[in-house]
Amino acid sequence: MSDHIEIKFKGERKNVFANPLQFPFKLGDYAVVEAEKGEDIGVVNNLDATLPTEEKDRSKVFKIVRKALVDDILKHKQNQVNESRAIETCRQKVVKHKLNMKLVDSEFQFDSKKITFYFTAEKRVDFRELVKDLAAEYRTRIELRQIGVRDESKRLGGYGVCGRKLCCSSWIKSFQPITTQAAKDQNLPLNPNKLAGVCGRLKCCLMYERDFYNWAVTKFPALAKQLKTEKGTATVERIDILKESVLVRYASNEFETLPLSEIKDKFKCDHDDGNGCGFKASEMIKKDS
Repeated sequence: MSDHIEIKFKGERKNVFANPLQFPFKLGDYAVVEAEKGEDIGVVNNLDATLPTEEKDRSKVFKIVRKALVDDILKHKQNQVNESRAIETCRQKVVKHKLNMKLVDSEFQFDSKKITFYFTAEKRVDFRELVKDLAAEYRTRIELRQIGVRDESKRLGGYGVCGRKLCCSSWIKSFQPITTQAAKDQNLPLNPNKLAGVCGRLKCCLMYERDFYNWAVTKFPALAKQLKTEKGTATVERIDILKESVLVRYASNEFETLPLSEIKDKFKCDHDDGNGCGFKASEMIKKDS
């Protein structure tokens, strides 16, 4: 059994905990762990985890307290019921205090010594009076945490247009900046409805194949480049990376699609410095009308 085990909590929150007593866990087991001020409960997600770099020098690493007992799991299930009720209670108080915020989720610590409410808002929100009201209601520590719309999707989960579980709620650990340049590099139409995910922001998957496209395009001639073929001189009109073909036009306005393998020796990239062409896909692939 590993000395460190990754535990997953509600909303895809994950942390690595020490397992000094070498409890014999298997994936999917419930484990009671140390929290900042008390105990929490989660599901074993990785049996051979390593501490993140930023935590390796810390003298304090939270430990696994025990394998969850039947009573622990029942209490956890009851907390989940209480979380649903707490969301409705908090929403009513948000309206009462006239706060411009959207409540997303609530999370009870296993020992109920802390309740965390997650919300989104366009601007900073002064929720001090709301916290006092909630603390008086639940008689425990209250934390309100503002998150972004991507984090909202990560916590709530769902499925994308591809039919698979959202990447942010299944395996992505941190969000990377995404711009429309990633779509341009892959010759994708700049349609906001098709490029946006369920969170309303650009899809994370736009970054998955970008490097491949920017590499693959270096094998092709640039647009408007002149090529010598068996039929004469032709101008490159369009390239197709996936089919590895090039559409050319002759002076007679005749078009022909040529396999890349037939013309790869008939051109040299004008910006080739020995390490591949310097063009990016967005500069070389003609946009579809």
